[in-house]
Amino acid sequence: MTDKEILLRVGSRIRELRKEKGLTQEALGEKGGFHFSYIGQIERGEKNVALLNLAKIAEALEVDISLLFIQTNRDNSEESKADIQEINYILNQQNAQKVAMAKNVVKEIFNYK
Repeated sequence: MTDKEILLRVGSRIRELRKEKGLTQEALGEKGGFHFSYIGQIERGEKNVALLNLAKIAEALEVDISLLFIQTNRDNSEESKADIQEINYILNQQNAQKVAMAKNVVKEIFNYK
């Protein structure tokens, strides 16, 4: 994955979360202490945003910072969302070893390297 692809993915994810929360770039910038144009640059993949600024953006979005790096399933059906929530619930009940095993299985199923 190229640097640009990484910036675009994170920026796209921030935009997606911002819109889910019903926030404008201005509102997110205000909550996080940034100028709205900086938020726009991040969302377009034009800025290599610092990790501490990502933490501030996550806080302003009221999400865990890890959610900024998760690719979402473009299938937004209610059934798909429920399945993902159930999987997440199951994984949260397991110990670290079982979670690691589940991750390896999922990576194998989807041929994810």
